[in-house]
Amino acid sequence: MAKIRAAAVAGAFYPDNPEALRHDLTKFLNEAQHHHAPKEGALPVKALIVPHAGYVYSGPIAASAYIKLLPLRKVIKRVILLGPCHRVPVGGLALCSADYYQTPLGRIPIDRTLTRKIEKLPQVFTFDPTHVEEHSLEVHLPFLQMMLADFTLLPLVVGQVSPQEVAEVLNQVWGGEETLIVVSTDLSHYLDYQACQELDQKTCSAIENFEPEKIGNEQACGRIPLKGLLESAHARGMEITTLDIRNSGDTAGSQDRVVGYGSWVLSGGSQPTPHETFAYKTKAILERHGKTLMQIAAASIKRGITHHEPVKLDLSSFPDSLQDLGASFVTIEKKNGDLRGCIGSLQPHVPLAKDIADNAFKAGFEDPRFPQIAQDELAGLTLHISVLSPQFPIYIKDEADLLAQLRPHVDGLIIQDGGHRALFLPSVWEKLADKRQFLTHLKLKAGLSADHWSPSFKAWRFITEGVHSEDLDDPEKLWQ
Repeated sequence: MAKIRAAAVAGAFYPDNPEALRHDLTKFLNEAQHHHAPKEGALPVKALIVPHAGYVYSGPIAASAYIKLLPLRKVIKRVILLGPCHRVPVGGLALCSADYYQTPLGRIPIDRTLTRKIEKLPQVFTFDPTHVEEHSLEVHLPFLQMMLADFTLLPLVVGQVSPQEVAEVLNQVWGGEETLIVVSTDLSHYLDYQACQELDQKTCSAIENFEPEKIGNEQACGRIPLKGLLESAHARGMEITTLDIRNSGDTAGSQDRVVGYGSWVLSGGSQPTPHETFAYKTKAILERHGKTLMQIAAASIKRGITHHEPVKLDLSSFPDSLQDLGASFVTIEKKNGDLRGCIGSLQPHVPLAKDIADNAFKAGFEDPRFPQIAQDELAGLTLHISVLSPQFPIYIKDEADLLAQLRPHVDGLIIQDGGHRALFLPSVWEKLADKRQFLTHLKLKAGLSADHWSPSFKAWRFITEGVHSEDLDDPEKLWQ
């Protein structure tokens, strides 16, 4: 027997009678088509940002976005729908175990293929109680049923989670033109009319400029999925268009205590590069497990002092992302910024947690440039862990071409000529900000002359994501 998530707010947020519901939706969409009809030749819609209040308040604003789907009625086959939780709190992104979501207009099948694709991510889990009465997802379904032919649904209630973790989920299910992403959010709540307009314009500006960091807690109830979408969209070079900004004082309420609404459409862009995909994934790992990795590195150095070996790890006790193969560098510095040791791996060859344990030990006791670390030094040291992306060759004609392609403060660089090879992490740009100076010092590190060049000279770029002990709540505890 099919499991149904029944309509919870039909008759409250929107009509529960199918004919009345279609009438209201048709009215909203006809009005929207007059002002926001899709333009011939416009880029296909990939994502919408839409409000989720009662239709009498936010229906016209939502319709301005949904009318843009008219040319895609038979193209879109999957909808990823994300909204904030208002009833039952969650600490991540909550899936629904139902087979169908139901509205007065019929049933929508849950997309089990996409569910299986993301359910193993640590921030994703199935939790039906948060779906049962949640309106932020449900109110969009009748609009989607009116605008699209057959489609499946991936409904996600988003609670306490980082925007990077939301972006990681979106990147897993992004798909092509057959997949639509909808983020559900209202804007400011319960301000007077003028204050609402001023704050919502600030939010609108942050959205238009892909500046999620400028969207505060009081500016959008769906700010977390909104920020995750903005991060993914910006990395893909997407275009965003504001369609409508109004509030309940403009639609059906008084102007002394209003709620703000807005709608936006996102289109264009491309698939993220392998480096961008790495950045999404690794930022999310460090957001969740950076403190654990830092503790592993510190423990390995402390064990090196007492037992002359790296810390021993029970890898089965760590999450999958730390058991996956990974390449890292561990850098030890004095608190004045002087280097005290740095060792790393160029390619993944062991689980990330073990790679960091091994490299922390080697940085403390096997870096030939420095003596072994002593117990009385620990309190004066800081740690930095860099997780390395895959390396990609830089195709170059000459040294000027290499310098032109280098991205300061972004690229790590590996050079090789014959038996000479050396690497600089992206963090070296902080001390060698000039491209030519950066390359010259890397040549010297490789044992080459500053002006060396030959036809056999090779170079690779990579990026890193990192965590620093000074970023932790109490960095001193690492050495206790």
